Amino acid sequence: MTATTTFTAPTTRRQTPQPGTAARVWRTGVATGISASLATAAFAAIARSIDVPLKVSGSSIPLLGFAEVTFVAAIIGTVLAARLSRRAHRPRQTFVTTTIVLTFASFIPDVLANAHTATKVALVLSHVVAAAVVIPALASRLGD
Repeated sequence: MTATTTFTAPTTRRQTPQPGTAARVWRTGVATGISASLATAAFAAIARSIDVPLKVSGSSIPLLGFAEVTFVAAIIGTVLAARLSRRAHRPRQTFVTTTIVLTFASFIPDVLANAHTATKVALVLSHVVAAAVVIPALASRLGD
């Protein structure tokens, strides 16, 4: 009797998105966008309460501004997640890697801003707060 060994080549086809993935990604994106907006506004309020001057070039940043910018960024992240869910070979890994890189890139304007050091730190941390809410929630909706 002879033993036979069969080798199967790995497939390189894209993963087919699960039905309803885009709708789940959008629901999650909007919900976490709202949550992250509230979290960054609360973070900014706390920073103000401990006398962090949230001013850039002498102009005060309104609390609502934190919420608005965060929500827009979350929607951009949602668009990215929805697109990757259809196009990427490994959507979750691609999304997490991309959004972490983009989060770090978002620090650049804050670090270069004409603002007090405490303000720059608070602005950078507000990006981290938003990313900590949005990235894991959207990543959980993507396959890998």
